[in-house]
Amino acid sequence: MIKVSVFYPRKDGAGFDMGYYVSSHMPMVRQKLGAACKGVAAEQGLAGGDPGSPPLYAAIGHLMFDSVEAFQAAFAPHAAEIMADIPNYTTIQPIIQISDVKMS
Repeated sequence: MIKVSVFYPRKDGAGFDMGYYVSSHMPMVRQKLGAACKGVAAEQGLAGGDPGSPPLYAAIGHLMFDSVEAFQAAFAPHAAEIMADIPNYTTIQPIIQISDVKMS
């Protein structure tokens, strides 16, 4: 199982519309990716590790797939449309990481 994580670094003055992200963007992405997408999750940053410190990320989105190849095959045909929706909820440039998930 792999996880595609989309990190949105917290930046002063940059907004992030979590309502739009979870009610419009994530459902659209899941629909476009079809059965290849095994699950989605969204996180909203609340705080950093030190008391009173801000979160490192405004938000993080997660998508689960069986393999990198399954993700790439599902994402490629819809990449432009998915990326074009980002300005509807933020001006933050996302950072993407693909991870191998180990469960115990």
